[in-house]
Amino acid sequence: MQQDGQQTFKSLFRRYYAVLLSYARSLVGDDEAEDVVEDVFVELWQHQDQMVLGDRIQGWLYRAVYTRSLNVLKHRHVTSAYLAMTESLNERRMMNLDLYSPQQYVENEALRERLEGAIGELPEKCREVFRLSYMFDMRNKEIAEALDISVKTVEAHMYKALKHLRERLKDVRSAMLLLLLCLLQ
Repeated sequence: MQQDGQQTFKSLFRRYYAVLLSYARSLVGDDEAEDVVEDVFVELWQHQDQMVLGDRIQGWLYRAVYTRSLNVLKHRHVTSAYLAMTESLNERRMMNLDLYSPQQYVENEALRERLEGAIGELPEKCREVFRLSYMFDMRNKEIAEALDISVKTVEAHMYKALKHLRERLKDVRSAMLLLLLCLLQ
């Protein structure tokens, strides 16, 4: 810009604001076009001492409006994707709530109690290994390191726990699997 920055800025604003606003509206629509153009002029004002654009000012202004408009469109896309994901998640939650009648809820509670009881019957170390594996999603090697036992011992405890649970809950195996999945989440 020239020496008389304020006067030059006013001149540029009067000359280009309307056409840049029209250009921004064609890119982002009416709602955010004014913000885009105003942001470009604010940037121009803030960096006027550092800019030496001369005859290229028009190109710079259009490019700046275009770039800011793309940023607005990207932000819209991210926001709409987030909203869609949130809406979908809420719909699934509501569907899950609708699936269970009061009777099913009571039955699930009873099943949960049976499962907790069966887990509680396991020997202490076996129960600890099982809970670390299923409730904390730890791998056998991680459990072995945490409890200072061998991986083979962890595997043996897991085998014993699963065998006990299968025997103890064989009459409700499919329901137990569903509940176990819900319980462990």
